[in-house]
This record gives sequence, C-alpha cells and structure tokens, in this order.
Amino acid sequence: MALQKFNLPDPGEGLNEADLVTWRVAVGDEVKVNDMVVEVETAKSLVELPIPFAGRVVELLAAEGDTVDVGAPIIVVDTGGEAAPAAAPSAGSATAEEPDESSGPNLVGYGAKAGSTRRRARRGEPAQASLPTEQPVAYSPAPPVETTPQPEPAPAPPAPVTGQRARALAKPPVRKMAKDLGVDLTSVTPSGPGGVVTREDVQAAASGASGGLEGRPAQLDQQAGPAERRVPIKGVRKVTAQAMVDSAFTAPHVTEFVTIDVTATMDLVDRLKKDRAFRDVKVTPLLVVAKALCLAIRRNPDVNASWDEAAQEIVYRRDVNLGIAAATPRGLVVPNIKGADSMPMRELADAMAQLVATAREGRTPPADFAGGTVTITNVGVFGVDTGTPILNPGEAAILAFGAVRRMPWVVERDGVESIEPRWVTQLALSFDHRMVDGELGSKVLADVAALLHDPGQALVWA
Repeated sequence: MALQKFNLPDPGEGLNEADLVTWRVAVGDEVKVNDMVVEVETAKSLVELPIPFAGRVVELLAAEGDTVDVGAPIIVVDTGGEAAPAAAPSAGSATAEEPDESSGPNLVGYGAKAGSTRRRARRGEPAQASLPTEQPVAYSPAPPVETTPQPEPAPAPPAPVTGQRARALAKPPVRKMAKDLGVDLTSVTPSGPGGVVTREDVQAAASGASGGLEGRPAQLDQQAGPAERRVPIKGVRKVTAQAMVDSAFTAPHVTEFVTIDVTATMDLVDRLKKDRAFRDVKVTPLLVVAKALCLAIRRNPDVNASWDEAAQEIVYRRDVNLGIAAATPRGLVVPNIKGADSMPMRELADAMAQLVATAREGRTPPADFAGGTVTITNVGVFGVDTGTPILNPGEAAILAFGAVRRMPWVVERDGVESIEPRWVTQLALSFDHRMVDGELGSKVLADVAALLHDPGQALVWA
C-alpha cells in the first residue's frame, strides 16, 4: 500500500488559508489524475482543486466548513493499485510506511471538469472493516449497496438519523448562504430543477415562509427562531472588513456630491436596448456611468493613481482597471475590468455582464481582483440615493451611483424656466486626499455629471 497525502496548494495571490466548502469524493472512491476532489473558498473566490495522482481515497483529513492552512494535508490516497486488506492508518498514527507528504504540482486552474470524478458504489457496513476507524464527517455517504454476497446481519433496532441523511442538492453559494443564515439544507423543500435548493428556498426557510407560518401572529413568528445568531468572520467578509478598516484609517477620505438630471441618459439607455448591436446584452444606466467615468479619467488622468507607502511614491497608472462592487452570497467583492477605458460601449457591456455573473457564482479568478485603479459602487439598485463610499485599498477614487428617480426639476428653455418631471440621480465621489486634491476630484465628478446630463458631450471630448 502506497499512501500519499495531498496538501492544500496556494490557490493564488499568496493566500495562506482557505475554507473547505464541498468534498466531491468520499472514503473508498477511486480517483484519477486531475479529478476535481474538493472545492475551497479563499478570501477572493471559490476554487476547485484537482488531485495530482490516482488511487483510492483512504481518508479525508478536513471536514466541510473547516479553515485549512495552505500546505496542510487534506486527503490521503492509496496509490498502490489494489486495495490492501489491512486497515489504513488514521491521521497521526505511527506506521511502518508513512504517507508521502508531497502534494505534487499546483494544478489549480486546469484538469477534469466538476463532476467528472467517478464515484464507486459504497460497500455495505460489514465490508467497511478495512477502512479507517475514525472517518471524518466531511461527506454524506450514499446508501449502502451490496456488491458481493454477505451474511445477513442480525436484525437491529433502527438507529436515529445522525448525519447519514441524503445530501441536499445546492450550489456552493447557496450552501454558504444557508450556513450563514443557520438554515439546515436537508429540511428545505427544493424548488429548483432536479430537486436543487435555490437561494429563494433558503431565504424563505430563514424567514419562516417555507414552514407553513403564513397567517400566524407576528408574536409567534418572533419566537420561532433563536434569540441571536452568530456567524464566524471568515472568507470574503473577514478580508473585506480588514481592508475597509485599513483604508478608512490610512487614506484621508474626502467625499463630494452632485445631483443631476439624467433624462438624456435614460433616453440613451432605451435607445440602446432597441439597438441591434446591443440585442444580446443587458443595458442599464450603470453601463453609461462606467463609460462616463472612463472618459472623465481620460480628461483627468492623475486620478488614476495609487499610493506606494514603502517607496514613498505616487504611482500613476496608464490603463483604467475599472472595479465594479458586486453583492454576492459570499459578501461584497470588487473584481475589475482590465483596460476598461479602451473598450467600446458594447465590449464594456459584455465585460460588465460577465464580471457580475461570475462574481455572483463565486467563480471570479484571483487575477480579476488584483490591479484595480478606480471603482464604481451602484447603491441605487437598493433604492439608496447616495452614500460616502470607502476607497478600495490601493485606489485613489470610488464613485457611488445612486437611485434614478422621477422628480420635479427646473428646466430652462429659451430663457424661460418651468418645472417638469425628470429623471434625477445623485453621484458621490470619495477620493484619497494625499493624491487627489479638491480641484482634481471636483473636475472628475463634474465631468461624469456632465456626460450623464448630456451623453452627446462625449463626441466633443473624443
């Protein structure tokens, strides 16, 4: 028997730990080289890890939900061909043949697709005597299947269900949401295709809507759940919290506001939705805001900068790597579009749609989080008018885009003023006062406002 341990590799960006989300194999399964065996959540994204060698899974050394250090062993595989009848040693036990500590090459980013791992039918209880006596609870085994004739065991009283329940079908972001909300997925009635639990199912279960509580008095609903709920601070939330503290207490923030008539922008959005070139893409006011910000930075390039504390230098960047703050089940993430300033509007629309969709699925690669130069946060989708956004660490400016509302507005035509209903929004620009003074910050904000008020200005600036 040749045992090898697979150590958790660095998923990227020099991270030192990851949370184990889902095991895709169980003890006794056969795996091939590059089979995806586990899904982990780093501070930046969900990553599937392939196994660098083939064999039979002997032991899982970490459970789902555990935080594992990079380099720590997470799974033991017997690579010696046919399984030996002797029991495999449990973690930490002394044997004559120690497992190989090498985890092989870092295979993150390639290998078999998710779900390609072949699952061998689990043997019945009497046939499991050759497996480790201390099996981790990181997986839910399938119902026992007899593959060879076995003596009938003596009847025994039914044992209570203690984790041997069938595993609920749910995507990793939904599983993470259920964990944060304290919802047991096995108790949720799925509504998705093929019996998959959806985000809406989890939210309904958390609020009590799926438990037949309609019509119950509010007093009973308040007593249905625990008095408080505690969620470990880890993953994206942990890193975001530390980054926001560092940013707020390192960079001197200044925020400026402007309220503008964006009726012309809303008319442009309606026209683009009907344009054949934009037929297959979602067009929103945020797209116009993103393009306007890129054009404003082209006119005021010094705002596209970062502060290098170690070298005591201001680094002025050529390309605009535009960050889009996205609310996801894992928390707030800010991936960025590389070279957004050089993209035509249709290309920018495609890039934004792909960025947001990938972020919400938790599949954003670490490289998309690095190198951002300026960020947009769209608080208007929540019905919020404006706010004072905190800078994404390493960037000089962040623009908050508020809700677009129908409001009375003073309109002047040929020297005559009248009050008309118009589309109105508010913008807020926060900037690092070490690099961006009031004049530069005001010019950037005023230029964005001018383009949203009259998108035709872009032709004059080009």
